[in-house]
Amino acid sequence: MSHTHDEALLAQVAALPALPGVYRYFDAQDQLLYVGKALNLKRRVSSYFQKDHGGTRIGHMVSKITRMETTVVRSEAEALLLENNLIKTLHPRFNILFRDDKTYPYLKLTGNGRVALPAVVTTPEAQHYPRVAYYRGGVEKKHRYFGPFPSAWAVKESIQLIQKVFRLRTCEDTVFANRTRPCLLYQIKRCSGPCVNLISPEDYKADVQHAVQFLNGETQTLMREMEARMMAHADKLEFELAAEVRNQLGSLSKVLHQQSVDTAADTDADILVAMVQGGRACVNLAMVRGGRHLGDRPYFPVHVDDAQALQGLLELDEHEAVGEGQTQEPIEVKRPVEVQVLEAFLAQHYIGVPVPPLLILSAPVNKALIEALSAQSGVKISTVTQPREHRRVWLEMAEKNAELQLARLLAEEGSQQARTRALAEALDLAPDDLDQLHIECFDISHTAGENTQASCVVFRQHKMQSSDYRRYNIEGITPGDDYAAMRQVLMRRYGKLAEALRTGEGTAKLPDLVLIDGGKGQVSMAREVFTDLGLDLSRIVGVEKGEGRKVGLEELVFADGREKVYLGKDSAALMLVAQIRDEAHRFAITGMRAQRAKVRMGGSRIEEIPGIGPRKRARLLQRFGGVRGVEAASVEDLASVEGISQELAEAIYQALH
Repeated sequence: MSHTHDEALLAQVAALPALPGVYRYFDAQDQLLYVGKALNLKRRVSSYFQKDHGGTRIGHMVSKITRMETTVVRSEAEALLLENNLIKTLHPRFNILFRDDKTYPYLKLTGNGRVALPAVVTTPEAQHYPRVAYYRGGVEKKHRYFGPFPSAWAVKESIQLIQKVFRLRTCEDTVFANRTRPCLLYQIKRCSGPCVNLISPEDYKADVQHAVQFLNGETQTLMREMEARMMAHADKLEFELAAEVRNQLGSLSKVLHQQSVDTAADTDADILVAMVQGGRACVNLAMVRGGRHLGDRPYFPVHVDDAQALQGLLELDEHEAVGEGQTQEPIEVKRPVEVQVLEAFLAQHYIGVPVPPLLILSAPVNKALIEALSAQSGVKISTVTQPREHRRVWLEMAEKNAELQLARLLAEEGSQQARTRALAEALDLAPDDLDQLHIECFDISHTAGENTQASCVVFRQHKMQSSDYRRYNIEGITPGDDYAAMRQVLMRRYGKLAEALRTGEGTAKLPDLVLIDGGKGQVSMAREVFTDLGLDLSRIVGVEKGEGRKVGLEELVFADGREKVYLGKDSAALMLVAQIRDEAHRFAITGMRAQRAKVRMGGSRIEEIPGIGPRKRARLLQRFGGVRGVEAASVEDLASVEGISQELAEAIYQALH
């Protein structure tokens, strides 16, 4: 075994059992590197340490391993499920990972359909008339849910169809309870007006049942029932009611025709296509629910190259028997990367997401994975990889969408990477890895000199990193002094970092470039701060507005004495600088709006005091210069304002304190 690893780690590897399980590798900083599964833990884990993998990706990972954890399980299915639960929750560095924390939207139908209906209705109650609504979150047994849907648009489109055909209500219960006449939706025949007793609970319940059948894909049964209902009304000479049902049938037929629904086809299915190109991967998921194609949604995994290298080199023939004391060398198994991506998606995506009984796939996957998904979900899942007829159409649509989404991603990434490279070349930056080029940009904002804020935005890996953005409330300066504000924010941002660099503690690292939204004055202030902190002045660049403050005429000002540079209006480097500068400005503006909203809320707080109307509120704010001034005023000061009695002044003081 390799002599570069700790003896305790190698002893742990040697003592592993020949049982199925999951293993986890950690580096010196205790960061999770990789999660893997094995039918034979001893054989699989030993294979990592028995061979010199050189400068390959796997060699790079193995060299970092300092600690290992293993979990023994009972079967391959359990190992599959545990492996992907860990991948999804712990985000290891070398596994294919789908980062999508959004929950899927559902269509919600309030109530469970078991509420007893009243014999006579005088005042309609919301509980007797279920409401259809868009919903995202955990499902509850007291309501009915349909979905999941791939997008909010798909849910809202379905709600519109239900309004048009079955005229179910969408209003909140509080609105329902306070209506005295029907709303506009009733006028345009999108609601049957249950709030004002224009439909009986029994008839409304029948419409709800038909909507449920429609959402469940029972369209043939539904249409037969509606036809029978129409004929029954006609036999009783209830021609207006028969005409209503006829109109519903017509609308439903039109909807089904527009949706191209094959009513004899599958009702619920997911169509999954994996595509890899240019080092990036896309999985396109299309959903069919209730026989209707609801649209699709793309996913873009990360770490595909690393995971592909690891799996390609270490895929063992786990089913080949190995005698006691024997070892088996790693053998290369040519598993297409698309299959690896598809399997990773299946295993991770359906953790906590309902899985339909049919999966239509662009490539065959491990049968054990499908069996594990079936066991986990309690749904007998079948897969199809060479579909025919309507299923073939679904798969071709998903393949085309995957191709378009991947082309869009590559085009966007290519242009953004070109901008990053252009800026690095224009400013003579030489990062070890262009993907890690780290830029921070600062902007100062205030409202008429008050409530000064500084914003810092971060650009890394060719995109803005919103989770790293920061806002700083600037205090203790002369109002409107942007230079003092810039000094304060730079000291707060880089003071501790400079100290860490001096002492060599931690892994502190300066950004490659610090952009300042401003010209010579702001750059001079930044130079003073960096000089005081002993930091590299060449990292500071000011973005000075050009003649007439026109976009595209900006010049770059340097803190280290270099001459100003104009990159050119069509320069890719200037486009990136402008993009980052504009994002810093946008972030600053949203912060100021939030501050002003707080002030406005304070003003409304004054108006909520009994006895204070808009006129007295305006007088108070005018006299004391704002909400804070009113809060700081004494009872006597408040009583000196026109229209404010001693009693009211005391009430104001109590309310604000």
